[in-house]
Amino acid sequence: MSDESQDNGASRNGSVPEIELIIKASTIDGRRKGACLFCQEYFMDLYLLAELKTISLKVTTVCMQKPPPDFRTNFEATHPPILIDNGLAILENEKIERHIMKSVPGGYNLFVQDKEVATLIENLYSKLKLMLVKKDENKNNALLVHLKKINDHLAARGTRFLTGDTMCCFDCELMPRLQHIRVAGKYFVDFDIPKHLTALWRYMYHMYQLDAFTQSCPADQDIINHYKLQQMLKMKKHEELETPTFTTSIPVDLNEH
Repeated sequence: MSDESQDNGASRNGSVPEIELIIKASTIDGRRKGACLFCQEYFMDLYLLAELKTISLKVTTVCMQKPPPDFRTNFEATHPPILIDNGLAILENEKIERHIMKSVPGGYNLFVQDKEVATLIENLYSKLKLMLVKKDENKNNALLVHLKKINDHLAARGTRFLTGDTMCCFDCELMPRLQHIRVAGKYFVDFDIPKHLTALWRYMYHMYQLDAFTQSCPADQDIINHYKLQQMLKMKKHEELETPTFTTSIPVDLNEH
């Protein structure tokens, strides 16, 4: 297992609890962060709490192609993400969310109740997967319509993030999915998020400035290989040797809008 501790100023002297998050490692090198959406989502949630010094965060990557013996012994066939709090292992996504909200110091404040936003962002990822599998214009259009709804919501609210000027659980859920749409959509079907969706691009710009996102974000190559594996496609040798890249540029001048 590869250890990527994220202290973010949090003390280890016992004044704050240490939370360990086990995430999937890269399917390319088996060590760096992999492209698991839920792993990044909870990484972001916990990173924000570590920045507030309510917890100390330790992140460990596990190569699921060759899991180490201690991982197999402790967790058998369970796949990350896995959260460990004071020796207690939480293994299912819904239970991890509930634990962060109810039991991790400061976690309650991340979980804003907003039915409009919850409805707005659900099923976005399924539209990406359909577009990658079907590769037809109707699927592209369905994704475009959904992205426009998110853009219009952000424009109407006029806030940095989905529910206000402070990040919440919905942002930690949405932004990793937008990154997959951007990177995988471009690679597999030449899909681009339209430049005229300026409120959405402004939102992504703000997210790209945050350590909670950049420290948890997988490399472009890992996002691409994630979907290649789903489609039973092999990675080319030169792709395995590429230096990891991270697409975080903004293709529009937001000052003009």
